[in-house]
Amino acid sequence: MQAMFAYGREALGGLDGLVMNVGVGAGFGFQGTSVEDWDRVMAVNLRSHFLGCREALAGFEQGGTVVLIGSLAARESMPIPSYAASKAALEAVCRNAAVEGAPGIRVNVLAPGLIDTALGRLATRYNPGRGEVAIPAARQGSAWEVANCALFLMGEDSSYVTGQTLVVDGGLSVAVRG
Repeated sequence: MQAMFAYGREALGGLDGLVMNVGVGAGFGFQGTSVEDWDRVMAVNLRSHFLGCREALAGFEQGGTVVLIGSLAARESMPIPSYAASKAALEAVCRNAAVEGAPGIRVNVLAPGLIDTALGRLATRYNPGRGEVAIPAARQGSAWEVANCALFLMGEDSSYVTGQTLVVDGGLSVAVRG
């Protein structure tokens, strides 16, 4: 992470924004998740965000912005507990980084729901019920919709937003379920 930030600062003449969009899942249920699975998921999904925040807080100028890509899985029960736990922990990382970075550096989480991507379609193939979820918006979101929300969080229009989670899920998290 240090080398990546050093390269970026040199190549671009400085850095003032970071979007961390990484995530893996492993295991199925608690009994089907090994300690090695758990540790790998935490290393990729959580430690990477911690390291990115640490570098950003140390090297960004006033006005810098960090967006951590989380997941609606952070607030739901799902069959891959390592993934859900890692994404839930991002909210704590965000809050702490936002306080430490204030007032000059803003840090937020963007938590997408069901998004129509290649990975999302693969997940639906393994879990067909995923494609039948009743979303109030009546469709899955697009990667562009998530990207546009990240741009909002990176820009001046959100200059008073820090330490928050923006859920982008077509209303799924607030829908009444039967």
